[in-house]
Amino acid sequence: MIEVQIYAPGLRKESAIMQLRSQMDHFPQVRYKVDSRHDLVYFEIDQHGDLSQEEIHQIFEAIDLSPRFVGQIPDGLRSGSETKRLI
Repeated sequence: MIEVQIYAPGLRKESAIMQLRSQMDHFPQVRYKVDSRHDLVYFEIDQHGDLSQEEIHQIFEAIDLSPRFVGQIPDGLRSGSETKRLI
């Protein structure tokens, strides 16, 4: 299971929370909890591939918020191709 916290300034507005719920309807397999007092969203993702870093950015950008990952981004969530070391 992957757990990630997102800080999204402005999330405490009631309209932003309602829009987030609407966006999350597209990802029924992902559990989330909103801490509106601190503009935080906690995500629990069971399987790799259920939600990516890029999709999280798209969810928040769709409601005009800028998401910031709290702590290190888990490996199972990273998007983009991995670089390989040249020998």
